[in-house]
Amino acid sequence: METISNIFHNDPLPPLGARANQSIKLRKFIISPYDSRYRTWETFLLVLVVYSAWICPFELAYLRNLSWKVSLVDNIIDSFFAIDIILTFFLAYLDQKSYLLVDDPKRIVARYFSSWFLFDVCSTIPYQLLGQIFKKHENGLAYRLLSMLRLWRLRRLSELFARLEKDIRLNYYWIRCTKLISVTLFAVHCSGCFNYLIADRYPNPARTWIGAAISNYRSQSLWVRYVTAIYWSITTLTTTGYGDLHAENQREMLFSICYMLFNLGLTAYLIGNMTNLVVQGSCRTRNFRDTIHAASQFAARNKLPGHIKDEMLSHICLRYKTEGLKQKETLDSLPKGIRSSIACNLFLPVIEKVYLFHGVSFTCMIQLVTEMEAEYYPPREVVILQNEAPRDVYILVSGAVEERVEIDGTEKVQEVLCDGEIFGEIGVICSIPQPCAFHTIKVSQLLRLNTAVLKNIIKENSDDRRVILNNLSQKMNQDHRFSTEVMEKSLQMMHQHFGEYNRCSALNQDNEKNELKANNGHSMALEWKRVTIHMYSQRNKRPEAPLAKVINLPGSLDKLFAIACQKFNNYRLTKLVNPEFAEIDDITVIRDDWSTGHERAF
Repeated sequence: METISNIFHNDPLPPLGARANQSIKLRKFIISPYDSRYRTWETFLLVLVVYSAWICPFELAYLRNLSWKVSLVDNIIDSFFAIDIILTFFLAYLDQKSYLLVDDPKRIVARYFSSWFLFDVCSTIPYQLLGQIFKKHENGLAYRLLSMLRLWRLRRLSELFARLEKDIRLNYYWIRCTKLISVTLFAVHCSGCFNYLIADRYPNPARTWIGAAISNYRSQSLWVRYVTAIYWSITTLTTTGYGDLHAENQREMLFSICYMLFNLGLTAYLIGNMTNLVVQGSCRTRNFRDTIHAASQFAARNKLPGHIKDEMLSHICLRYKTEGLKQKETLDSLPKGIRSSIACNLFLPVIEKVYLFHGVSFTCMIQLVTEMEAEYYPPREVVILQNEAPRDVYILVSGAVEERVEIDGTEKVQEVLCDGEIFGEIGVICSIPQPCAFHTIKVSQLLRLNTAVLKNIIKENSDDRRVILNNLSQKMNQDHRFSTEVMEKSLQMMHQHFGEYNRCSALNQDNEKNELKANNGHSMALEWKRVTIHMYSQRNKRPEAPLAKVINLPGSLDKLFAIACQKFNNYRLTKLVNPEFAEIDDITVIRDDWSTGHERAF
């Protein structure tokens, strides 16, 4: 099964129109560079490369006479790389122009001969073994210098680090540090070995850097000589220079000059890379401190009250803490399908709890979730001002929000909202000023939905539009703070924007159903509604009252007549009729889309 990590191994992209599960078919005897078995082989060769990188300078400097065990290990390792050369003639390669795998044997051979074939062969020849076969200077300096060509294999390690830096499973910072440390250790190891080689080949051992410090140093153990050389290399690389080890002849002076010039470039490379890694971590902190300082100066210069200054600083601090999330930047860079999947996974359970969207279709729910943006608010932050023009709807995901109303100049807390509650929807849907103010109590995560987006979704989904408006009407009916005039104005604005309800029938859409039992023992559901009633004259079929009277529909005609009598100044009412002026004998037959009327006697 293909995993996401394959993306970071330079896998070829499928051609346009190719199926996702389409496998790559190569010619017979051709090896795919993305085959798991070949990748295992590459990993095994990397271990051998690390060994070769250490042993080659060490053999050159310290092992004048190679033992048969060391020679056998070297020859076995060379044989593995010789096998890899043969495999490369059957290895497909990725064409950088077409980005497709090339499996033509002739093109593979031609490409390999024109690129790294000669270097691979030269780095694989067992020069020590050739010297033993010809039995002439088999352990001479020339053969050992030729063996240094095996360092060409280090290019495999460079390719490995380049691949690991793109692997999302690994930390980029530590990969870079590992690479820099590896480069430093290899430079120290090679310079120590080369400097010892110069001293070892000098005719007068006493006039060498190590001979001046350790008399008869060749009689010392291999470990003492190696540690001494590494000590000199480290002190010179770090420009410490204690003076106990220094050049004694012109050869060593020339090498020290070249080594210190090399150290200039190596130090610049190390410092530059480490500075880049460190600055990436501290740059955000520096910008945060600068922003805090600028905000504090702004508050002091303009003599802002303390609570406003605290709100400014808390907002900046929260933005700094949540900046690492980068939710909006991450989501905006993804295709719409992936954004929709992410939003559904994160926020769909929260949206399903919102009363306004109870009963809407799953398609409408997906449209709503996809358009929402997650935001964080610090404590005591004003999210919506009272009487503010409607701009956004908010859903509380986590935290706490207070609903406040200002009465006679005094602000009172009406309610504390908890997770999964929505606010700002009345002002947005009814297009009226926000009736309440909303303030955060603690750090809160909110989902924000733009007014225009919400209205467009409601208009595009005709079935869900009725459900959403019904839910809002039910909420407003249960809230006794809304007067009849406010509800009438809300009805008019809803009719103007959505074209769904008229002034008289909008509030009739109440979805609460109560279970009632009939006299025959069977249960039936009766939908309680708020209905609009009119009074008509028996002579003139026109409404007498200038305004409709909104009432709760009772359970019987007697109660309905009693309520209507109170509403219409104690007139004697005789009949109940529907909009077509047909008499109604049973209150249960009143439909949602009727505007009922009462006739009075003269």
